[in-house]
Amino acid sequence: MQINAAFDSGNIVVHTIAGDEAMLSIRKDEQSDFLQWFHFRVAAEAGSEVTLRITGLGASAYPDGWPGYAACVSEDREHWERAPSRYDAREENGTLTITYTLAGDVAWFAYFAPYSLERHADLVAQAASCPGVTLRQLGTTLDGRAIDCLEMGTGDKPVWIIARQHPGESMAEWWVEGAIDMLTDPANPHARKLLAAARLYIVPNMNPDGSFRGHLRTNAVGINLNREWHAPSAEKSPEVLCVRNRMDQTGVAFAMDVHGDEAIAAVFLAGFEGIPSIRPDQIAAFRKYRDLLAVRTPDFQTRLGYAEARPGKANLSMATSQIAERYGAVAMTLEMPFKDNDDLPDAVQGWSPERSQQLARDCLATLAEMIEEL
Repeated sequence: MQINAAFDSGNIVVHTIAGDEAMLSIRKDEQSDFLQWFHFRVAAEAGSEVTLRITGLGASAYPDGWPGYAACVSEDREHWERAPSRYDAREENGTLTITYTLAGDVAWFAYFAPYSLERHADLVAQAASCPGVTLRQLGTTLDGRAIDCLEMGTGDKPVWIIARQHPGESMAEWWVEGAIDMLTDPANPHARKLLAAARLYIVPNMNPDGSFRGHLRTNAVGINLNREWHAPSAEKSPEVLCVRNRMDQTGVAFAMDVHGDEAIAAVFLAGFEGIPSIRPDQIAAFRKYRDLLAVRTPDFQTRLGYAEARPGKANLSMATSQIAERYGAVAMTLEMPFKDNDDLPDAVQGWSPERSQQLARDCLATLAEMIEEL
């Protein structure tokens, strides 16, 4: 058996390999203590049952994310399923044991189905070739990569969608792919209504450096971008700086920041309840959107989620609170699970790229339903 992670978004440390068993661990984000994302390749004889033990997970960013979690696996890098996995908090400071029988000679394992920078390049290029879509490079990262923004729509309501501030939350860009597929379909009535009423600004990947480096949560210099919105800088967080500068030019009526949550096995929204300038109509619009989405799709729920900030206590370094405060926008954070949606479990795939894409269509259809009210 051979194991390596020398590719886009790869992350694993190989300690020992003995026959068909391996002891592994996860490399920390650069200049950071965050660790959770893994992505590696296993080559072995077809028919081999491999046992992969990822150790030291008690020191991971979200230890509560491992109980009930099953690793993603693919042999063609297109279709991802879940491999039998078991977490033991007492073994080697927390060990996830993955067992899998290879059908062919190679399999890829990941914390969630990866979304490569090559696929990102295809996504923005194909979208930009569609009528009415403009691709704008807002700036560059510390490693010199482009921050891409797709702009579309003829309406006067500025709508912003950003994804993958945390690069290991790859379901966020799968969500964006679903959104763009819907918006560039001229036969989709919700897309036509939304594009007529709004001007959309979509940033599919806020953190391409962290994505390529195999980080969970940070950029090239260990900065959590979703704690930079109050005072982004060219030296530490140019990704946020260039996006916020463009928002200053366009204004924002509605914003969604797309993420994934390690521990909660559900889809949910987080709002901006604690911002200093909160208005009754602003929070009412957020709650209406949330409730309409819950009616539209059973993949979304309102029981589980984060605690609301107390009045005046919002963290304005985070995108949703800063955007709501700065622009008076209806802003929200969408969270999808790394595990599965316990309300509608799928034993084969768990939460998946396909479900992320479908959720995007439901989210945009819900927005189209109330866009005139914003």
